[in-house]
Amino acid sequence: MAGGVTSTQPGGDTSPALLLGLVLDIISDSNVAAGNAHAHFIFKMDCTDLVRRIALCTHLLEEIRDFEPSDHDHDHDHGHASSSSFASSWSADLGVALQAAKRLLSVASAFRSNNSSDGAAKRISFQFQCVTWKLEKALGKIPYDQFQISEEVREQVSLVRAQLRRATERYGSLNSRKFSIALSQPLEKECGGTNHEISAKQDSIPEHCGTSRHGADQATKILERVKSSSTSSAVCLSNEIDSEGQEDVATKDAEVTKKPDALVIPDDFLCPISLEPMRDPVIVATGQTYERSYIQRWIDCGNVTCPKTQQKLENFTLTPNYVLRSLINQWCAKHNIEQPSGLANGRLKKSDGSFRDVSGDIASIQALVCKLSSRCLEERRAAVADIRSLSKRSTDNRILIADAGAIPLLVNLLTTDDVSLQEHAVTSILNLSIFENNKALIMLAGAIPSIVQVLRAGSMEARENAAATLFSLSLADENKIIIGASGAIPALVDLLQRGSTRGKKDAATALFNLCIYQGNKGRAVRAGIVTALLKMLTDSRNCMVDEALTILSVLASNHDAKAVIVKASTIPVLIDLLRTGLPRNKENAAAILLALCKRDTENLACISRLGAAIPLTELTKSGTERAKRKATSLLEHLRKLQQL
Repeated sequence: MAGGVTSTQPGGDTSPALLLGLVLDIISDSNVAAGNAHAHFIFKMDCTDLVRRIALCTHLLEEIRDFEPSDHDHDHDHGHASSSSFASSWSADLGVALQAAKRLLSVASAFRSNNSSDGAAKRISFQFQCVTWKLEKALGKIPYDQFQISEEVREQVSLVRAQLRRATERYGSLNSRKFSIALSQPLEKECGGTNHEISAKQDSIPEHCGTSRHGADQATKILERVKSSSTSSAVCLSNEIDSEGQEDVATKDAEVTKKPDALVIPDDFLCPISLEPMRDPVIVATGQTYERSYIQRWIDCGNVTCPKTQQKLENFTLTPNYVLRSLINQWCAKHNIEQPSGLANGRLKKSDGSFRDVSGDIASIQALVCKLSSRCLEERRAAVADIRSLSKRSTDNRILIADAGAIPLLVNLLTTDDVSLQEHAVTSILNLSIFENNKALIMLAGAIPSIVQVLRAGSMEARENAAATLFSLSLADENKIIIGASGAIPALVDLLQRGSTRGKKDAATALFNLCIYQGNKGRAVRAGIVTALLKMLTDSRNCMVDEALTILSVLASNHDAKAVIVKASTIPVLIDLLRTGLPRNKENAAAILLALCKRDTENLACISRLGAAIPLTELTKSGTERAKRKATSLLEHLRKLQQL
């Protein structure tokens, strides 16, 4: 399929039944391709792997489709409206990802070449990376608890997500220079309008802050093409396939466009990298337009050329293409397609499904965002302070500020020497990260290295908010890996040891969340976290015992961490907490001791000598439910030890 959007339009009806139908369509199409006499195509393994992973989602979508909420779930109108809005978000994202996968599989299965270094092949490889990344992100947004998904299916989805992450990394390791060559191939030649029509439209285009003249020229041509052609292919990759493949895909496209219910997205609205409709189009130095997150990802990979033209980028400035964004919004409004942020034609969708006019807010926020790039220091200070204030107030503001392209500009301000600018910028990013969709935009803007730099060397306020930002971003599982590998953990441990009271709490919260990922536990141990936590446990003020125990309970399952915890003489401190701690502290102390003593007779003998049996017995009678379970298990281990 080449761009026909039927039941899974972005923001349209993406019910579980329709998503399941799309998955089954993809599986069916792949079976047809596999039965083809020419099935030995270059991307056969890639297509097979992608289809196999998508097929594993069948049971998940079946359970969601068959889920029937209880009457209690409908008692709270506001909560139900909120959950419906969230459900719409995850299903729309998954629908977009599956449509992108279907388009890519169609193109990749038709591709024929004997030259492994062919530029078009590398371009398709890059698109496989984009699609696998989007699928993994979409699967991560599903509210599994809300749909009461079974443990077996959850494990299956967890496996699929892990496979998709590894696949994304594998595609990412390919030579980026070859990707650049691949993407330099032009899309299918398109026809424009007459010169006088283009000139007339060009005169009517308003000047927007930061939009280049080249971008305006491009937009006027788009206006004419959108008006004159309603049947252009949504994804034109004619340069990627040989004549045989072109014939097959062209025939298939013709069949799709004949369908009366198929909506075709104009080519110019699609990002050349992701092949998806752009929501935040930006112009690079060569005058080409891309979706901000994808071109930022391209630049972050170390590329210095324009993907489409292969020209060297004189600078990495990404200028918002307000004209094209307006055209996309108008087209979406006309066809009842909601933008990912819920923003369309100056109206923002509320949780109850109604719309609020925010056109005035958009104008004022865009003006503020433009001032973030001002050469005047005072103007930048005032603008970023206002953005900090606005981003704190409401979700709507967080959506509008991100939509105006503020995130990359705020990231740039993180490296400034001006203390005030840096504090306001990192706090603004923290506020923006509260809105779930903004987390991905912040990560794709390459914010992590700059946030870590602020965490190391900023003012105490800036360091506190940098730690809180890392916690917020780490709520997404895939971000735990990226943040852990960025050098953030040693900086957080340092803040945990030497920061203000608030800074220590922010650092502890971030470290706890990061250490849920197994690979980060070793990093934390090497950074000296155990010594810092033990000091917190023995602090006479007892202000952070809870936090220290919670982190230790996560670390204790790691072999290296376990050895360091025992060597630091932590066991006597934990047994003392069993006797004198608060109920929550006793619970965590018992959990840590159990983790340390499992399959370790030496540690069991140690807690036996220190008289742990008495407080453990007491805990089985008066502790929390979890504490009772842990204490009972430990006592059982002690009894077995005595029988040896």
